[in-house]
Amino acid sequence: MTAEAGPGPGAGPDGAPPPALLARGLGKRYGALVALHGLDLAVRRGECVLLLGPNGAGKSTLLGIFATIIRPNEGRIAIFGASPREGDPAALRRRIGLLSHQTFLYDHLTAFENLRFYARLYSLPDPDRAAASALRSARLLERAHDLVRTYSRGMQQRLAIARALLHAPDILLLDEPFSGLDRESIDRLQECLREERRAGRTCLLATHDFAAARPLADRVVVLRAGRLVADRQARGLDDASLEGLFRDATLPPATGAQAP
Repeated sequence: MTAEAGPGPGAGPDGAPPPALLARGLGKRYGALVALHGLDLAVRRGECVLLLGPNGAGKSTLLGIFATIIRPNEGRIAIFGASPREGDPAALRRRIGLLSHQTFLYDHLTAFENLRFYARLYSLPDPDRAAASALRSARLLERAHDLVRTYSRGMQQRLAIARALLHAPDILLLDEPFSGLDRESIDRLQECLREERRAGRTCLLATHDFAAARPLADRVVVLRAGRLVADRQARGLDDASLEGLFRDATLPPATGAQAP
């Protein structure tokens, strides 16, 4: 795990380290569509936060902004107290592992070539060994030299997860990580994420698979129409409680509420 940044924006008055992820007054528009509206969120170091909400609530946009691949229209973010607009944004990105709806894999390359490319991109000391180790962990070593376009949906998802974890990032931003996985792969991913938590990684995880994600979460936040509408500790929540939070997030605003 790389060394953490020192106190910076978002640090407490007593000099305590700033949160791993911080958003203040975050807003994002796509033309007339408001994806995020005045969102405030802090994710502590080593915390796993489950991000819930219906389709279109702004979950993927929020992950993209924290990954520094989407620029907000309003507000600011900080990663370990550092603003991506200042200092070395590439160094911040090396501390982030992003899994999104896009796999960020090159389908005209083999699985091994893809991971070796990313290992070189992240300046890992032995790219070939790193790629082989990641493929072994993903149970894809026997298909290492097959083109990615020949992979099934589940195999591509496992490879995309291996890509996101390849450089041992301090922060994991995971968008529907259980999508396309069979039961065995879900179990393996759950154990992998538990190991990442034991190693002190921070995780922000968006999913509709409540049963798979709930045992991993310290905290649950819910978005609706780009606004944070619930934020509570995960302790004591069962699958039915999470379903209830999700149902509440899909309810239309009460009459007279401000439109998003």
